[in-house]
Amino acid sequence: MYSLSVYSLSVYSLIVPVYRNEGSIPDLLAAVEDLYDALDHRLEAVVVVDGSPDGSAELLQALLPRQRYPATLVLLSRNFGSFAAIRVGLQHATGEYFAVMAADLQEPPELALEFFRTLAADEHDVVVGTREGRADPLGSRLAAGVFWGVYRRLVVPDMPPGGVDIFGCNRAFRDCLLECEEANTSLVALLFWLGFRRKQVAYTRRARVHGGSGWTLRKKVTYLMDSVFAFTDLPVRVLMTFGLTGLLVSLTLGAVVLSARLAGLFDVPGYAATILVVLFFGGINALGLGVVGSYAWRGYENTKRRPLAVAARELRYTGIHHTAVLQGRQR
Repeated sequence: MYSLSVYSLSVYSLIVPVYRNEGSIPDLLAAVEDLYDALDHRLEAVVVVDGSPDGSAELLQALLPRQRYPATLVLLSRNFGSFAAIRVGLQHATGEYFAVMAADLQEPPELALEFFRTLAADEHDVVVGTREGRADPLGSRLAAGVFWGVYRRLVVPDMPPGGVDIFGCNRAFRDCLLECEEANTSLVALLFWLGFRRKQVAYTRRARVHGGSGWTLRKKVTYLMDSVFAFTDLPVRVLMTFGLTGLLVSLTLGAVVLSARLAGLFDVPGYAATILVVLFFGGINALGLGVVGSYAWRGYENTKRRPLAVAARELRYTGIHHTAVLQGRQR
């Protein structure tokens, strides 16, 4: 059982995105119940099903009405991604302090309690969980290390070496975060871009008990590209460097060829050299078009002002024990 000193009468909101987590839902709801008791029955759960293809939505609709704590179940119309689901959860939460919890329970539930403790003490505005270790297979650990190493170098230098998956924040930070409505961005990078008073809490990631990870290589590459194009002009600077280098090389080769031609060293230009030069600058041109096109497409997406996620249904459950407590207080 967890414990937490009571700092105020504020309500704590726990946001849980769900995708392919049918097997872990009973354990998840039990962990939320422990948090509910530790927080003096001032916790609400906001569960967002991100278009999960398994039976997660049906199971939650069957089990949530039986829980002692109040809960909101939001069913998205399709899979929009975990970061979009977290944003929806933050939008539907009504508390003063917020924490994100992984539905697969690889991040220890007591970490959310630590987030709430720090936030309720009004010492920090945002708390991020940093992985100091992970009980994953060696291949997964190496891939994660490479991914977050590249992310730190290209996008957010302040990013912890193990990356960030979960966080907590107060209402002021939540409101500022929700005002950032650009599409194809990185929620994690926004946590650092916004600033505020930030604290890092280290933890060891647990081994997965149920199901498999939906964090595929394709999603990682897309996430990295979105982060790069949304938070740095590095691709443009790299392209300019390539362009400048290509220009200097072409001028040098041109001077050499012209000097050789005037000296009568050859009469016919070399076919191979011509092809190489054409291919070289053709490649630079294609690279430039791709980089500029990526920025232009993201700017165009933001002008559409489409919602980042669509909630098809919203179900609210008062909570059995919570209702009894409220009735007792009214008397």
